[in-house]
Amino acid sequence: MSQSFDYDLVIIGAGVGGHGAAIHAVSCGLKTAVIETAEMGGTCVNRGCIPSKALLAASGRVRELQDAHHLKALGIQLTDVAFDRQAIADHANSIVTKQREALIGSLKRLGVDTIHGWGRIAGVQKVSVTTKDGEKIITAKDIMLAPGSVPFVPPGIELDGKTVFTSDDAVRLESLPPWIAIVGSGYIGLEFADVYSALGCEITLIEALDQLMPGFDPDIAKLAQRVLITPRDIETKVSVLAKRITPGSPVVIELADAKTKESVEVLEVDACLVATGRVPLTKDLGLDSVGVETVRPGFIPINDYMAVLASGEPVPHLWAIGDATGKLMLAHAAAAQGVAAIENICGRARAVDYHSIPAAAFTHPEIGFVGLTEPAAKEKGKAEGFTVASVRTYFKGNAKALAEGETEGVAKVIYRQDTGEVLGVHIFGLHASDLIQEAANAIAQRQTVQYLAFLVHAHPTLSEVLDEAYKRAVTTH
Repeated sequence: MSQSFDYDLVIIGAGVGGHGAAIHAVSCGLKTAVIETAEMGGTCVNRGCIPSKALLAASGRVRELQDAHHLKALGIQLTDVAFDRQAIADHANSIVTKQREALIGSLKRLGVDTIHGWGRIAGVQKVSVTTKDGEKIITAKDIMLAPGSVPFVPPGIELDGKTVFTSDDAVRLESLPPWIAIVGSGYIGLEFADVYSALGCEITLIEALDQLMPGFDPDIAKLAQRVLITPRDIETKVSVLAKRITPGSPVVIELADAKTKESVEVLEVDACLVATGRVPLTKDLGLDSVGVETVRPGFIPINDYMAVLASGEPVPHLWAIGDATGKLMLAHAAAAQGVAAIENICGRARAVDYHSIPAAAFTHPEIGFVGLTEPAAKEKGKAEGFTVASVRTYFKGNAKALAEGETEGVAKVIYRQDTGEVLGVHIFGLHASDLIQEAANAIAQRQTVQYLAFLVHAHPTLSEVLDEAYKRAVTTH
């Protein structure tokens, strides 16, 4: 390190991406500091992945134990199932605390300096930090921006954090409203619908687009609706906007036609969760001091190597990762970007293969997916001149699923008909979030169904749904 810099690397933001980057930076011999204005661990640890999965685990047990028909089929009988809302909330909170403390401890052990305050770029290779003691300037050979994202709240929606709230508040599970509206049917809306319905709440799911689960593969969305929504106490409304939401008792929701914007209905419910996506937290980062303009709605432009761009050209020694780049708003994608950015800082060129990064919705059953949906694959095939094929296999024919009594599910493999290269895999069913990793690895290696059909899977396991799909693809085409 040149003696003229305080650090080799300063990272603004200590979420999963910034934390992963800091660990890799130390292993590469870089003197590193992390600046964080809120809790260490960012959204994932404090308000996202970790607490929501703890709530899903607990509420999922409640759902399972209340399913007398399923238990009876396994030869089990229970007379009564009770739960304690506060104890479930405390379980989630204790997991968050443990994860956050582990993260803080790991940075301390590695000698990473942690600075609590608001960091912003103050010029080339300079960072200004506003702390409770005032403002100071830190210099760094390289600066990495990892500011993350916040829930998006559409205009006309008023939050009070109690009766109208986002996922940031929902993970605390401070109440179980008898009737709750959930605006948005993406993975956040779906997961909370799973939690609330398992714990006895009535739900109205509101989606502005003309179909539920718009980001999912159509075949998966169709089956998931049949299993996750239709048999549960969930009413659905599509092609309608929540034009105005007023907190209170009751919460008043004015619904409008998504196309005409004309009011069509007024709902009065006990509470409303706004799950309409997330937006980058990039205001007041000092980007203008180095000539960087964000891309609507505030994303930091980067190239394939995580270098920040100004007028299309890389800004020397400035990098950005995570939700704020708008590539894939997933904690593990941010971590991958962080590691890649450090490699590039060290002169070892590395890009991130977003195509092979898996994602999951931790509903009961789960949804796991990687690569392209079938419509997207067909669009790509049309543009590049190849034909797309797909195969499906079902959990109801899988020995392990039968033994578990959990046979609702499907695995869908999308591939090129000419070369057999796998383009996308979508799984709905028991442990789909774990099963999808095998498919992600296959896509990362650009493997073909012909190659994958000869791999050996343990029997009896759920992984055989993919084994069967690969073999079916080979025999079908």
